[in-house]
Amino acid sequence: MYSRDRLVILDADGTTIDAFSAIHNTFAKYGMNLGDLERFQRRRNPFKYLGGLKEFSGNLRHQLSKKKRNQLLQTLTEFYREECLLYPGIANLMNRLIATPNCKVGILTRNVTIEPEQTLSQLYKRQGVEVGNLDFLTHISIRQSKTKYFHSIRELYQINPARSYACGDERIDYLAARSIGAHPFMVSYGFEGYWRLVYKIGVPVELISKDSYALCERLINALDLYD
Repeated sequence: MYSRDRLVILDADGTTIDAFSAIHNTFAKYGMNLGDLERFQRRRNPFKYLGGLKEFSGNLRHQLSKKKRNQLLQTLTEFYREECLLYPGIANLMNRLIATPNCKVGILTRNVTIEPEQTLSQLYKRQGVEVGNLDFLTHISIRQSKTKYFHSIRELYQINPARSYACGDERIDYLAARSIGAHPFMVSYGFEGYWRLVYKIGVPVELISKDSYALCERLINALDLYD
């Protein structure tokens, strides 16, 4: 038996949070060059965070030291907590979703900072989000699949798949949303660019927002959140 609620699962890095700027600025402090956003979006792990072929050898030398890697992670965490920004319009959107009756909304993330749930809570709160009223803020490891967590969240709240929505910027977000019957809202300003989303992953162009304002407008329209 389904509840009468709707569900919105939000991704953190690259969808609501400008993670590229955080990573780029952190790497720069340690003399490492991440390259520009367009090239960053085209890379595959493990090269995404080490830079492309032009940057790889230099960045790798900097990361060989375990002490340096730990320092880099600490710096990245501090940047998230103290300086990192949400994309324009996202804080207002999240607060509108939080305030909407019969709507379960939260964050599922694979963020790589220290104590990521605490880090993201601090970031969202600093940016004006009523983070304490989210229904969930769940961190999973890089090795874990989002699919089973999407399923668990939907089952926990007994949400009809037709009343479920998921917002993300990567292939894993798209596949996880489809696997539980949720409507995917994809963005091309995060970790995957428009070209890759459409031509490599097969995301229909109608599902892709090219900036955060477009994402906000789509969600507001879909959930009828107009004032």
